[in-house]
Amino acid sequence: MAELARSLVPKPSLDTILQEVTTAAVDLIPGVDTAGILLLERGGKFSSVATTSDLPHQLDTLQVTFNEGPCVQAALSDTVVRTDDFRLETRWPQYSPAVVEIGVLSGLSFKLYTADRTAGALNLFGFAPNEWSADAETVGTILAAHAASAIITTQARSQLNAALLSRDRIGQAKGIIMERFGVDAVRAFSMLKQLSQEGNVKLTDIAQRVIDSGPA
Repeated sequence: MAELARSLVPKPSLDTILQEVTTAAVDLIPGVDTAGILLLERGGKFSSVATTSDLPHQLDTLQVTFNEGPCVQAALSDTVVRTDDFRLETRWPQYSPAVVEIGVLSGLSFKLYTADRTAGALNLFGFAPNEWSADAETVGTILAAHAASAIITTQARSQLNAALLSRDRIGQAKGIIMERFGVDAVRAFSMLKQLSQEGNVKLTDIAQRVIDSGPA
């Protein structure tokens, strides 16, 4: 009964966990005035999530537009990217002047190890120049690891649910074919695979078409 009670306790959603991470960054790291998480997907799509204000999304948009900046660099390559003063920053000739004009003068970004198709970074910004300490980097690294773990777990759960749904669809389609053509399960599955290969269509999509066609 105790195990059942624990299993019924609602688990925090991914959005809740990521929001807690960015809020903690502002609360725990001196010099951080706003924070957010940038997720980059293949094809150039991006999203700003768990922002503590509207500013991180604005900064993410600038970086994606210019294709340069600490958040993009952290998401795609470096583990930690720090800027003590954007007025003196030369690595990003378009982005740095733009953020200074907005009023952001310092930043600290941490790579999120997410998945093959998604890159991410935890991004912290300050309205004043700041010599980021080793403690700031340590706390930020821990928070980034927590965020990445939540993202990976959610992705794995989503993939598992998709796999289970695909299995159910294929099983249902096999049953329809077995009844319609009087064949066994092995032959029914072979027929589904053949249709998939000949039509260059995913097996689950072929299964759904069979299901939609209904029983014989």
